[in-house]
Amino acid sequence: MDFRSALKHGIAQLRAADIASYTLAAELLLLHATKRERTYLYSHPEAELTAEEVSAYQQLLDRRASGVPVQHLTCKQEFWGLEFEVTPDVLIPRPETEHLIEVALDRLALRELHAGRPNKNDGEGLLIADVGTGSGCIAVALAKEMPKSRFMAFDVSPAALAVARRNAEKHAAANQIEFIESNLFTSSSRSPLFDLIVSNPPYVGRRETAALAREVRDHEPELALYGGEEGYEFYAELIAQSATHLKPSGLLVLELGHDSLPAVQPLLDAPHWRNVAVTNDLAGIPRVIAGERASVVDKPRQA
Repeated sequence: MDFRSALKHGIAQLRAADIASYTLAAELLLLHATKRERTYLYSHPEAELTAEEVSAYQQLLDRRASGVPVQHLTCKQEFWGLEFEVTPDVLIPRPETEHLIEVALDRLALRELHAGRPNKNDGEGLLIADVGTGSGCIAVALAKEMPKSRFMAFDVSPAALAVARRNAEKHAAANQIEFIESNLFTSSSRSPLFDLIVSNPPYVGRRETAALAREVRDHEPELALYGGEEGYEFYAELIAQSATHLKPSGLLVLELGHDSLPAVQPLLDAPHWRNVAVTNDLAGIPRVIAGERASVVDKPRQA
């Protein structure tokens, strides 16, 4: 079987199995099975696969047809122009989460401008927390953008932290990031105050389980997926703790679930927060909410 025939076979099998983006999936799995680059596939369509490659490719196709995500079969996903290792222990990084990176960088630059200081685009002096780091994609992406910044990346899952550490090492960011096993933040005596807190928290409601794609429902970690029965329950404690772990004028940047804004935005209406703004993704869905820790919290006036 040559590459052209193998790709046609893979496309047909995945299409028949009603797999989303079946052409791309068949291509990625063929490249993974043969350890080839895309340029080779299309410049040598007549090249023959070995028997071992045909067998490996068929096994990958069968597993994808059964619902296993491509990323769990290839063990990788691109995010922010970087390739990340992914396993069933971490959420697969989504393109929508790149808006979180964009907003964080923009808000940091804007804060410096308002303070009359030059933009610290190298991150010098900044201490940043990534809460629920998962694969580490957010912390690593920000670390690459700000090579002089320091990070504390929290996750309750030891298995997820192991993946995140490997990704940090792969991208030469391990010396910037301290990985900590913790449910939200550690005790205040151990955790310093941060200039920026970012998080892509669990925000899927358990009531939505039946409506989820089987790739998500059956293969992604529940701990990182579900934020409660409705999906937004996790935000209240995350925002409350963030208020006590940010420096004055420190920034909080959170990813939102597709329908969580009405429940989350009021949590940032408290006196602890100012300059709250929402950013939509390319589909027009509110995707990121960001706020600034008030320098001084006004006390209610006495009647």
